[in-house]
Amino acid sequence: MNSLNQRILLSATLVLVIFIAGIAVTLDRAFYDSALLGVQDRMYARILLLMGDAEIDNRGNLSMPSDLIDTKLSQPDSTTYAWIIDQTKAIAWKSTSALNKIITPISPLKKGEKRFTQITIGGTPHFIYSYNITWVTRTGAFPLTFNVVTDTQLFDAQIERYREDLWQWLSIMALLLLITQMLVLRWGLRPMRQVSTEIAAIESGQQKNLKGKYPRELKLLTDSINSLINHERKQQKRYRNGLADLAHSLKTPLAILRGAAGSEDSKQNTALIEQIDRMDNIVEYQLRRVAAAGSSPGMRLLAVRPVAEKIINTVAKVYRSKHINVRIDIEDRINLRIDEGDLMELLGNLIDNAFKWCHNSVTLSAKTEHSKVIISVEDDGPGIKYQEVARILERGVRADQSIPGHGIGLAIVRDIIQVYGGRLSIDQDQTDGTRIVIYLQQ
Repeated sequence: MNSLNQRILLSATLVLVIFIAGIAVTLDRAFYDSALLGVQDRMYARILLLMGDAEIDNRGNLSMPSDLIDTKLSQPDSTTYAWIIDQTKAIAWKSTSALNKIITPISPLKKGEKRFTQITIGGTPHFIYSYNITWVTRTGAFPLTFNVVTDTQLFDAQIERYREDLWQWLSIMALLLLITQMLVLRWGLRPMRQVSTEIAAIESGQQKNLKGKYPRELKLLTDSINSLINHERKQQKRYRNGLADLAHSLKTPLAILRGAAGSEDSKQNTALIEQIDRMDNIVEYQLRRVAAAGSSPGMRLLAVRPVAEKIINTVAKVYRSKHINVRIDIEDRINLRIDEGDLMELLGNLIDNAFKWCHNSVTLSAKTEHSKVIISVEDDGPGIKYQEVARILERGVRADQSIPGHGIGLAIVRDIIQVYGGRLSIDQDQTDGTRIVIYLQQ
């Protein structure tokens, strides 16, 4: 997952789900225990009411009134019933509601012991509360065990209703918390989105650096990015200025040497002049080669067609006597992230070679394919020899001006393309001229 927003949202959602589930389990358990305690208290109260109704004579005989205080025990269809066990372990009395009910034998209780538990009677769960007491009369003490049983339907319904309400409200709360969390997260990550937007604007050349006001947690990052961008631009400018100064410094001594060598007419001076010219071309080639700016994130997009038209108009004036038919097939929407000087150097050499060697026509075209721009320069000249094509395109081989017409110019083109991570190919035919194609990232 590459989105920081999605990561934080997913993490926070997982924490929220775990938290809500923990709360639900805790509240459910607390309510269950509370409801169970309520059932126990109510059943204990019924036993106390039974004890209030009970009468023991001096012989230990138990008597119960027909009208019990707890009227529910007098209803035949009631789900709550009771019975009393005497000292002989026999049932001394059972309520009207116990008719046709199963009387479950219970294990003996100690004196004064109370027991509340859940049992299954006829496949149905029930609660049973038993209380052992000793009834003291003038003639003696008589142990009695009071038992009250009720089914769990009311208790289960109460728990189920509570759980439905609990999950309903917790779901509503979770949804509200998620929405609030998304809004808070969106507000909190707004500076990050602003940084991303501004960096995209820098990459497209719409602005030079980050201008927004950012919180202190991002201030160091944005300041570092601005410092890096400014340093890169200054370094590039300083580098190019240094190369220009170097070119100027070398051109002057070479010009002096050329003038001095030409003062006398001799074969030795002629050879010296040739070597000086060779040095001059090599210096020019190497300076142009290393001066290629290369693509950088802060470089603006450059339209290809206006640059191509400007170069063709200039070169056409030089070769006006050839009356060349020029065709430009480049859409206005085709752009490249390239330095304008590098593009002019690249297209200038290709177009100049095409004009130099063509017979009647030159075609310059460009198209986009996936994320690449494909530029081709085609002429109807004699073409390039196969062995020369292989030498020009061989990796690591430097072009030499001794190759007529296609020497240093194509070498500069090749090196500029390599700086931008592109590729050059030459489709040549001895009768139909030459077609040079370059592939550059858009």
